[in-house]
Amino acid sequence: MSIPNIITLIRILLVPAVVWSITSGEMLLAFWLFLAAGVSDGLDGFIAKRFHMQTELGAYLDPVADKALLVSIYVTLAVVGLIPRWVAIAVVSRDVMIIGAIVLSLVMAKPVTISPLLVSKVNTALQIAFAAFVLASSGFGLALPGLFQLGLVLVGLLTCLSAAAYLAAWTRHMAS
Repeated sequence: MSIPNIITLIRILLVPAVVWSITSGEMLLAFWLFLAAGVSDGLDGFIAKRFHMQTELGAYLDPVADKALLVSIYVTLAVVGLIPRWVAIAVVSRDVMIIGAIVLSLVMAKPVTISPLLVSKVNTALQIAFAAFVLASSGFGLALPGLFQLGLVLVGLLTCLSAAAYLAAWTRHMAS
């Protein structure tokens, strides 16, 4: 168990704390916990690469931690009414589609290797930034409706583009 893996496990443990904070109306706490989770994501990656502590376990744990955090945050923000449900549905559906495609590829004996696409990296960064914005806006009592609407549109658009890009790559793989 390496230090980066321990940091990743802590990030996974932060997920229920962030969800509890949001559902309890403790948005400022939720923001700081979410920020800590985001910092831990960068920290574990930095330590793993810088000190050659990358592990196979870490290669699986890190994306699981990221997805658990993002999916949980988006679903919870939608449940409490801070974001429209369609955004949470888009975020969750994209991830379910990707996981489903991987599983189907394995079942059909055509395993696919998923490498993060540029649009996916930008999408994830924007999803994180938008979630942090929503939590900060609520926690600090900021009203920025124009920025909120822009964030919604960008997250929705990039989530759909990312899903389409993965679906196209998967379709090409399955046809080969």
